[in-house]
Amino acid sequence: MKTLQIDVGKCDYGRDCAHECEAACASKVFKCDDPSRAALRIRLLENGEGRAILCDQCGDCVIVCPADALSRNKQGVVLLNKKTCVACYTCVGFCEKHAFERNPEWLLPYKCIACGICVKACPKAALEIAEAPTPAPRII
Repeated sequence: MKTLQIDVGKCDYGRDCAHECEAACASKVFKCDDPSRAALRIRLLENGEGRAILCDQCGDCVIVCPADALSRNKQGVVLLNKKTCVACYTCVGFCEKHAFERNPEWLLPYKCIACGICVKACPKAALEIAEAPTPAPRII
């Protein structure tokens, strides 16, 4: 399956960049000018450590979605069907990686779909779309 992955050795968590990856995601995928609305979040924490919040396409959200609005495509990427989503936000609350986001201006939740726009925009070449084994679902 395809996942967005980060090379923590290359990423400086925004120390020397303007979070171009987030800006590209927000602009091209979500058509907004607010990088905080991106489907990935790369942050330098107050203690100096870096943190990347990325969807690893584990699929646990697919299992818990009461509307069956989440499914995997041929590449293993979890996608949201906007027509069947009822905006219950079960996926948001269930995701232990906090990969789903809510935007007060949009009804539906969103997450990374491994499109690769951020990969091209990263000035440090720290992001990549890579093949990964499909993880076993966690026990619910």
